[in-house]
Amino acid sequence: MTKEVVSTSEEGFQSTNSVRDFELTIDAEGEETPDTVETLLADYAACYVPALRVGGQQRGVDDLGRIENTVTGEVNDDGKLTSIEFDIAVEADVDDETGQQVVDRANELCKVHDALKESLHADTTIEGDAA
Repeated sequence: MTKEVVSTSEEGFQSTNSVRDFELTIDAEGEETPDTVETLLADYAACYVPALRVGGQQRGVDDLGRIENTVTGEVNDDGKLTSIEFDIAVEADVDDETGQQVVDRANELCKVHDALKESLHADTTIEGDAA
């Protein structure tokens, strides 16, 4: 299977990205829309949520409930991403050991995590009972 995105820029640093029947506008400078790094961080977080849910189910936590993932990306002076951190809060009462098992499994399942070079894989924390 092949995935295809068509990215079109008429001028400046803004592009319109067509993904199937959807459009996503990204402004590399972040003036009018999210910038490229913010979009990557959002994609990573959005991919990680279902990986956490499946990881939870596979590690004995049937329902994590509400999940909030605060993603922090550090950039250098050139605006290039140098690190990513996930601070995850889940509604379910999850102890540290089980939480780590869920995170380890989510790391195996998340397609964006797999696609990023290892040096940019998110350092992840998870907190249970965070209703």
